[in-house]
Amino acid sequence: MERAEIKHILEAILFVHHEPLLMERLKEILEEVDGRLLRELLYELKTEYEQAQRGFIIREVAGGFQMVSHPRYAAWIKKLYKTSRSERLTLPTLETLAIIAYKQPITRLEIEEIRGVNVENILKNLLETNLIRIVGRKESLGRPILYGTTRKFLEYFGLNSLEELPKLEEFIGKGEDLALKRQITEKDTK
Repeated sequence: MERAEIKHILEAILFVHHEPLLMERLKEILEEVDGRLLRELLYELKTEYEQAQRGFIIREVAGGFQMVSHPRYAAWIKKLYKTSRSERLTLPTLETLAIIAYKQPITRLEIEEIRGVNVENILKNLLETNLIRIVGRKESLGRPILYGTTRKFLEYFGLNSLEELPKLEEFIGKGEDLALKRQITEKDTK
């Protein structure tokens, strides 16, 4: 199979699949194509889309590749697909999720110490939406459950890995909830 043909197949696959495709899955689909060549062609496609300034881009998300609409056109897409209230995350949910993302693995009690409120229902909802998962139990009295983020969390926020999370220092002084950020940071120094 020629490079151009493989590239067209990759483009078609990415176009119709609504979740990031991992390299392992792409290798299964295009079994006769070397993995290095697949990755090379994916990066070529990614560059071509960026240079052509099209309405779509190819991103690395949650360890896979995905074709997504260009962020520049988000306002028009929002008009087409009005997000229902049930799909949006509330501010308390986002705060809880941020604590988990930055401090994982973390227990419910540790989250509540930072937030200052009960988060039992929020954790339940985050587990149901698969944005967080139980990653184990802490080796302490009562062996409390430890929570961490999921691959769906990375997909939801368009991240390839947790290393792409903004540094907390970037937020300080920008008017966000500084008290919460200080509490998260202070926990690291205790």
